This record gives sequence, structure tokens and C-alpha cells, in this order.
Amino acid sequence: MLFDTHVHLNADQFMEDRDEVIERAKAAGVTEMVVVGFDRKTIPLAIEIAEAYPFIYAAVGWHPVDAIDMTDDDLKWIEELAAHEKVVAIGEMGLDYHWDKSPVDVQKEVFRKQIRLAKKLAMPIIIHNREATEDIIDILKDENAQEIGGIMHCFNDRAEYAMECIDLNFHISLGGPVTFKNATDPKIVAEQVPLDRLLIETDCPFLAPHPNRGKRNEPAYVLLVAEKIAEMKQMTLEEIGEVTRNNAKKLFGIA
Repeated sequence: MLFDTHVHLNADQFMEDRDEVIERAKAAGVTEMVVVGFDRKTIPLAIEIAEAYPFIYAAVGWHPVDAIDMTDDDLKWIEELAAHEKVVAIGEMGLDYHWDKSPVDVQKEVFRKQIRLAKKLAMPIIIHNREATEDIIDILKDENAQEIGGIMHCFNDRAEYAMECIDLNFHISLGGPVTFKNATDPKIVAEQVPLDRLLIETDCPFLAPHPNRGKRNEPAYVLLVAEKIAEMKQMTLEEIGEVTRNNAKKLFGIA
């Protein structure tokens, strides 16, 4: 019933109990999920996990925080891995102005290279954005990213930005912050985003939804995200689950 579009089951936090975490997700009604790889360590493991479970898929890309580490060989490697039958998107990619490991100009160039690769492969992209919304939108427009579209992952900004991204053929994915008592923007976005552009996620092990905030997040908790959105949109959990699942399957090309 529920499609978690962004998980990091390849993170160190899940090394000891990954199988149990996956079983809890299934018990909570999670029918599909995408494991996102974003560097040399996490990309191979994302694919390995996807190969082990028929209902799990992978995305491969390079995180903006580590943009300074990406080489042309890495980009070629991502292109080769994208041909794998379980890889459904390129990403996560984007811009992150919170951390300062990679200079902004390097982040932007790596972002542009990955968009161009995704266009070459005709695959959707998954966008990471932290404190860089306007620059991300400018680059998406400049690179004609609407040709492939994709996901604004864990969207946490103003509704007008969400609508601008939708106009660029992107889906808005909401996670744990939509359940936080002090979160305003994600709740407004949840109310305003059209159903055909709405997705849900956990971004686990990060950003656990209320009442688990501050704890390790896991895919089973996407149920809490779906319940909150259903409440705000005055819909049933089953309706939100069906709509967001269908949106994800269509975007990722999953039969």
C-alpha cells in the first residue's frame, strides 16, 4: 500500500538489523521502497540490497556534500550502473549550502553533469536541497530538466517553490518534518500539492516522524507520514497510500 521513495538502508545505522527493519516495513504496509546510493561506499550496497528483495529498488548518484570527491570515472561508473534492471533513478544530487566540504561552484558543476547524464539515459532524478532552493530551480530550468522530471526529495520549503518545481515536471516528496509540531512549510505544502504530484518518504535513518523524532528512522515509519498527510487532506490512509504509490510506480517505470 505504501511506497517509500527514499531510504538509506545502506547506511551504517542498519548494518546489524537490516533484515528485521525490512520485515517491520512490510508489516507496516510498505510494498516498495527505493534505496538511494550517493557515493562510492553506498552505491554498490544500494544495488546489492535491491537485488536481494523483489520489492526494493535502487537509485545511484552523487551527493552534493561530497561533490569535490567525484571524478569523471565516477560519473562513468554511475552511467554503467544505471543500466541495472533494479536502478530506477539518478540521484540523489543537488546542492547543499549548509555544509562547506564542497565549494558551491563544484557542487553546481557536479549537479549539472548528473542532470545531463540522466537526460542521456532518460531517467528521473532525485534532488537533494539544503538552503539552496533558488539556485536549484535556476539550474533545473537552465538544463531543461523538465524533460525527465523527478523528485524534490524531503521537500521542506515554501509552497510557492513547490509549485514552481511542479511546473518543471517534478514531484514533491514529503517525509518526517510534515509531522513535526513546529513545522509550517511542509504542512502547507502537503495541503496544496496536487495529488498527482505527491510522494512520501522517510529518508531513514534521518528525520524520524513524530512521535519518534530524534530516534533512528526506518521505512515502517512512512506510515506515520501517510497518516498525517491523509489527515490534512481529509482523505483516508488507503487513498493516500494508493495515490502516492501509483505516482511513484509511474515515475520510476515500475509495472
